[in-house]
Amino acid sequence: MLRFLKKNYPDAKCHLVFKNAGELLVGSILSAQCTDKRVNMVTPGLFRKYPDLDAFSQASEEELQNDIRSTGFYKNKAKAIINCSRQIVQTHAGKVPCEMEDLVRLPGVGRKTANVIIGNYFRKPGIIVDTHIMRLSRRIGLTCNSDPVKIEFDLRECIPEKDWTFFSNSLGDHGRTICKARKPLCSECGISGICLYFKQLYVS
Repeated sequence: MLRFLKKNYPDAKCHLVFKNAGELLVGSILSAQCTDKRVNMVTPGLFRKYPDLDAFSQASEEELQNDIRSTGFYKNKAKAIINCSRQIVQTHAGKVPCEMEDLVRLPGVGRKTANVIIGNYFRKPGIIVDTHIMRLSRRIGLTCNSDPVKIEFDLRECIPEKDWTFFSNSLGDHGRTICKARKPLCSECGISGICLYFKQLYVS
């Protein structure tokens, strides 16, 4: 599977557009229940208005809600961004921490968001369990769990640590292009031979 992913998605990367860890953090919070494409439409203007986490920490919650309304769940997201930014400013001198333990203590930051930052900004191994990874890892047969944290640790057991971030980004790309949610294109998939879903649906 990794050989296939490396051949077909050699340049796989995070689809969020960012210039620093703070922008990736805010973009990741906004991406919950929202497409990266939509987030990338919102963030250029957002980052001009709020150029750093200190600016986000001082934002009006109501005004920020209006700024991010199109990403959905804007009330919860605005509160998370402001509170998260304040805590980083107060406890980390305005710099996004690079360790999982520190990241998940921040308001609005779970393991998925933490791994996005760890893997795609700090360049340390991180398995990002988003909707694509949840769907494909279960379909392929890499896990039988539905809880994101349990899926992450199942994948840690079968994917070499050095490939965790690449695996997450490339499998996400495979989910967007081939193994789609409603109608997977199994006839075009290069890993159908080892896929539990394919075997159950078409072979047995």
